[in-house]
Amino acid sequence: MNDWEAVISKAATSIGLSEPNPRVACRIITRKGSVFDGHTQQAGGPHAEIVALQAARLAGADVRGATVLVTLEPCSHHGRTPPCCDALVEAQVAKVVVATIDPNPLVAGQGMARLQAAGIEVALLSPESDAAQASRELNIGFFSRMIRGTPWVRMKMAASLDGTSALDNGVSQWITGEHSRADGHAWRARASAVLTGIGTVLKDDPRLDVRLAGTTRQPHLVVVDSDLNTPLAARLFEPMAGGLKRQVWIYHAALDSRKQVALQERGAVLTHMPGATNKVDLAAVLRDLGRREVNELHVEAGHKLNGSFLREGLVDELLLYLAPKLLGQGAGVSSFGPLQRLQDGIGLNFTSADSVGDDLRILARVRGRDVFLQASQA
Repeated sequence: MNDWEAVISKAATSIGLSEPNPRVACRIITRKGSVFDGHTQQAGGPHAEIVALQAARLAGADVRGATVLVTLEPCSHHGRTPPCCDALVEAQVAKVVVATIDPNPLVAGQGMARLQAAGIEVALLSPESDAAQASRELNIGFFSRMIRGTPWVRMKMAASLDGTSALDNGVSQWITGEHSRADGHAWRARASAVLTGIGTVLKDDPRLDVRLAGTTRQPHLVVVDSDLNTPLAARLFEPMAGGLKRQVWIYHAALDSRKQVALQERGAVLTHMPGATNKVDLAAVLRDLGRREVNELHVEAGHKLNGSFLREGLVDELLLYLAPKLLGQGAGVSSFGPLQRLQDGIGLNFTSADSVGDDLRILARVRGRDVFLQASQA
């Protein structure tokens, strides 16, 4: 494994930890050849560069004249923590190599400029390099929020091989196996928030938290509930395992002061966001979640809400688990259309197809939804 492969791998350890901050890693190579790594910690904690510098200091290493590799441009603004570029200047490193530019308008080249102004040599990898592409992909949600103002929307679905997600009598648990369920929890853990609809809440009474994968945080829960029908005794209000906290955000279209007060007393944060047809405005929800610093949004809903997201062109990526069985007639994974022409279908690019236990996991990206990644480096 070369230096950049190691640094990208280190950055991936920030998944599920650093939100809403990007997943970043830093490697310091001293003049004597010693290597010190760091990755971004929880929000409000140290960034990757600071962690690597602290590791070097604890080891008594001299970082003056060192070369620094960092997967994302060092920040240049005061946010929850001081600017990382100032720490690198103070450390008197000689060179900083950056994999990709930070899309945050508060940075966006300014971090590199401040390093250069301090006499530090700065190099930026080609946007087509493996490390640059890997860094952008690792932070696709952060790039989406900074550039588009909305999270990266990943829709998770599970079905039989013939596309049935539930029998006609409503039975749906469990179509896929336990390995797929654990894998699905790992994908929940990497998201800033999990979104579902009131139909799923009423039918399944799910918790929609992370239980089958290790995590140090719980993603927030978003409920699309046009008429404020979320039961006050719903399991989604139950305390999280390990004392972890999350917020429950309910988006609604109807106004009912009695229901609103009761749900707020249960701890829900309510947002009135009506659309044109007395339903919640889903596009406005995504914009609001962007303002709430949601990078990746994990959608686990029924076929009706899935269909609405797909019909309105709001989905970026599909995470589909297929079980090796045929179930025949029943509900599909989404309900939109009917279409009149084949060319009006939603075009996808397969990203990966992997076995998970006995099931098949397919990751597919809606064509054209990731163009902002390349545009951000132009």
